[in-house]
Amino acid sequence: MESTKILFIAQEITPYLPESEIANVCRFLPQAIQEKGKEIRTFMPRYGCVNERRNQLHEVIRLSGMNLIIDDSDHPLIIKVASIQSARMQVYFIDNDDFFQRKCTFSDENGEYEDNEDRAIFFVRGVLETVKKLRWTPDIIHCHGWISSLIPLYVKKAFNTDPFFKNSKIVYSVYSDDFKKPFSRRFAEKVKIDGVEDEHIDSIRDKHVSFTDLTKFAIEYCDAVIQGSSEVAEGVIEHAKKKGVPFLSYQSPENYVDVYNEFYDSILNS
Repeated sequence: MESTKILFIAQEITPYLPESEIANVCRFLPQAIQEKGKEIRTFMPRYGCVNERRNQLHEVIRLSGMNLIIDDSDHPLIIKVASIQSARMQVYFIDNDDFFQRKCTFSDENGEYEDNEDRAIFFVRGVLETVKKLRWTPDIIHCHGWISSLIPLYVKKAFNTDPFFKNSKIVYSVYSDDFKKPFSRRFAEKVKIDGVEDEHIDSIRDKHVSFTDLTKFAIEYCDAVIQGSSEVAEGVIEHAKKKGVPFLSYQSPENYVDVYNEFYDSILNS
């Protein structure tokens, strides 16, 4: 019997970025799930503050070279990889000179980057295209952080007939990792690719999209929701419960691994 395959899509992972709630979960959860016999792949953005030399990142030429069109502009997709030796775990990095060659993650001394919405689109599309190139079919895709929030839409609408993703279950973890500057009124139009129609993006069309709007939008297309932080944006948990998908309340750092693992199994067996 084949091992269950879990794809982790992370906004941040320690030691590549400083410790945080998301960074710690996305460092230790994949390792623990792998040790329980499941097969994993892990992705995060290659922010400019990730030290390539110290962390021994190197480009994977066979996976790089594709161009992604975001808002009518071509952006080369560069894939890098590094290993966390103590965990026997590889991490794939989505990179691009236009979006990720900056000294900070999402903001600097001048405030949040104006193109964070484009960076999110590029990141999630880059992950999905790279997983296809790896010829690896995830049973569960677990999204961590708002930069991964478009994964549910794309998997369920743009890649819903793709043999690599058509049976994948999407788990979305909701954290307190909000952004302050809403996305532009054009964000919904930028999101559209083949398979994504106007009706699919109706809840975010023609509006400045807040963190809460984006989180609720992600929940619309996922198969299960986890409360990743003890406190999250108002209305988000109610929205998840109203949708009627499996919901897992906040778990303490001491016991979340076993609970998450059981949650994965219950989703696949439902």
